[in-house]
Amino acid sequence: MYRITKEFHFSASHQLCALPSDHPCSRMHGHNYIAEVELAANELDQNGFVLDYRELTPLKSWIDDELDHRHLNEAFDHDMVTSEFLAKKIYEFCQARWPQTSAVRISETPKTWAEYRP
Repeated sequence: MYRITKEFHFSASHQLCALPSDHPCSRMHGHNYIAEVELAANELDQNGFVLDYRELTPLKSWIDDELDHRHLNEAFDHDMVTSEFLAKKIYEFCQARWPQTSAVRISETPKTWAEYRP
């Protein structure tokens, strides 16, 4: 199995509204997110790629246009935009375009990661 990954960076705010009011994440706050997209294939294409990284440009455009410097609760119309939620939403965007998509990882901080891998 061949695997490739590519990172995408964006800054955004969110608020985890269902948490108790004394939880720090119940307040609006922001992160410098890293989204890492993984693609996998048993065989390489005619150019020797799982996928040419340049083909991921639509994902960069979507992140830049819809997520970067946005309030994620509004962008997704959802009260609990956790890293786990975000990983699945980005996975769904990618899987609809590139069937080789195998996982998406999201980092809110340098020490934390959430992953969606069906």
